[in-house]
Amino acid sequence: MILGFVIWSLMALMIAGFGIYSLRSETAVGFFAGVEPPKVKDVKKYNRTVAVMWFVYAAVLEMLGIPLLYLEQNSAWFVVPVLGTVLFTVALIIVYTLIVNKNKE
Repeated sequence: MILGFVIWSLMALMIAGFGIYSLRSETAVGFFAGVEPPKVKDVKKYNRTVAVMWFVYAAVLEMLGIPLLYLEQNSAWFVVPVLGTVLFTVALIIVYTLIVNKNKE
């Protein structure tokens, strides 16, 4: 399942790329596709917080993918990384909502 882990890791790297983009952006960054970024008091602080959120998400996603290196094809244990990703994604949305509420103008 090395190929599965490589693909999983590429997705984690892409998410870390979102964090780098957020960190370097001069304007407030958004989270949801097709939605305008919020009006915030301090753009630099907001972008840094969002970037940290993306970096943590990428790191946790990478850790959730580690079992893919050790599992056999069609193992029932594949449910652990998948459900972990779903639950952590819900947590990511909640954290982003808290960040926006804290930094809103």
